[in-house]
Amino acid sequence: MSLRSSPTTTSHARILLVDGNVSGMAARKSVLEELGHKTRCASSASDALEHLASQKFDLVVTGAVELVRRIRKQDGEIPIVLLSGFVDALGLNEETTGADAVIQKSANEVSHLVRAVARLLRRKKPPIQASLKAKRQAM
Repeated sequence: MSLRSSPTTTSHARILLVDGNVSGMAARKSVLEELGHKTRCASSASDALEHLASQKFDLVVTGAVELVRRIRKQDGEIPIVLLSGFVDALGLNEETTGADAVIQKSANEVSHLVRAVARLLRRKKPPIQASLKAKRQAM
């Protein structure tokens, strides 16, 4: 079964993937693009911040807690998924990290990532033009 047929996917989101592990980033990129998302990759926090300063993204996936904090200072609205192999050992969760979803790297990581991305993109606020149009129509 193709990932595209999943009913929980939201197509055409722009996602920034940040990971120093090239093979891990390539695997996540492949999964997210199979779902119809457009991805951009950054191998460091500084590269990620440059991408965020020059482009609009709908969601960020990273493994760095400090990057989550830096992004939150610049943009408190962008959904962020934190992936870590140390979720339990370090007690990482949404409250302690500022991420919208915290996922343990494991054999189930892909399914958790797919569900978290779909959930966060569904709850994302509509673009300003869409909300202005809706307000005009209500008048």
